[in-house]
Amino acid sequence: MKNLLTFALTIFTVLHFYCQNTYAFFGSFNRDKDKEGIFVYELDTISGKLSKVTTFTGILNPSFLTVSPDGKYVFACTESKTKNGGSVSSFEFNPKNKTLTFISKQKSGGENPVYITVHKNGKWLVNGNYTEGSISVYPISEGGKIEPFVQNFQFTEGSVDKGRQDRAHIHSTVFSPDFSYLFCPDLGADKIRAYQFKNENTEPLQKAEVPFTKTISGSGPRHFTFHPSGKFAYCIEEMGGAVSVYSYENGKLSDLQRINTHSEKYKEDFESSDVHISPDGKFLYASNRGNENNIAIFSIQNDGTLKTIGYQSVKGKHPRVFGLDPSGKFLIATNAQSGNVVVFKRNPETGLLKKVGKKITIESVSCVQIRKY
Repeated sequence: MKNLLTFALTIFTVLHFYCQNTYAFFGSFNRDKDKEGIFVYELDTISGKLSKVTTFTGILNPSFLTVSPDGKYVFACTESKTKNGGSVSSFEFNPKNKTLTFISKQKSGGENPVYITVHKNGKWLVNGNYTEGSISVYPISEGGKIEPFVQNFQFTEGSVDKGRQDRAHIHSTVFSPDFSYLFCPDLGADKIRAYQFKNENTEPLQKAEVPFTKTISGSGPRHFTFHPSGKFAYCIEEMGGAVSVYSYENGKLSDLQRINTHSEKYKEDFESSDVHISPDGKFLYASNRGNENNIAIFSIQNDGTLKTIGYQSVKGKHPRVFGLDPSGKFLIATNAQSGNVVVFKRNPETGLLKKVGKKITIESVSCVQIRKY
């Protein structure tokens, strides 16, 4: 019996060790460079517990983060919501020493950068600026240094809601599955803009055959994602409270479906924000802020269309961004107004979510990126 217990303890220790290599990176609207801005936690992929690893102080409003394909570097939209500000910054993350070190910063090419993404080759960074409605493209040199942008596309046209859509407002920059195209939902113009991305060029963004896909007037397209199969794409509409579903092929989107992210009891004032798909491609999750403060859960049918499964409270207010860990076992919600982070365990068969562990407090937490090392 003693030997059996010893063996079981050894197996548990080994499994626990190998499960402690998943990290969650959190950004925030810290409003003050003397306050912590970026937070790194380790995710226990057995229990869902988050344990603080390190933080970074000395940058303002790192509102959105992304991690390089090799995991060495963290890139951030910084000085977001700062008048006449706006920058993008890079940091080196060392999982062995558990340190986050500042590398470089460049102007964002517009006011209020809100979304940043990296090409799969790790040599290009693309940023979307919300307030001025622009896209900036940066080379990334050795050591994760961001060079000055080589392209900056400014847009001006708005749409039907003069209060929210007075001009273009780029809200995300997302590569196609093969990284040959870039898609940029424009909340202000009710368009999903598209460009070819030729990574061998000194100016990689080129005009696409279909330069944009029009969305429903007043819908306010915000975030965008592709199905793991590469055959379908999904855009969450902030103002319309819906997800639009598209078939996808060679840079072209074709309408398939538009489905509400909210239940029937909500009729207006939608604040839908983020969208992600489980790694197995079976379920789509969409966050709603404002009156709802929940995650809408959908099953994905074989033809790419969605079927509503249910809604899960985020146990906080204003889930601006959420993330799924690489295994698809956990969903982490960041609640900006209540300043808390909540971990949910995901049922792989039903897609439903169940809160696990304790809430983590991060003031004005804005986003999360999860990476396995």
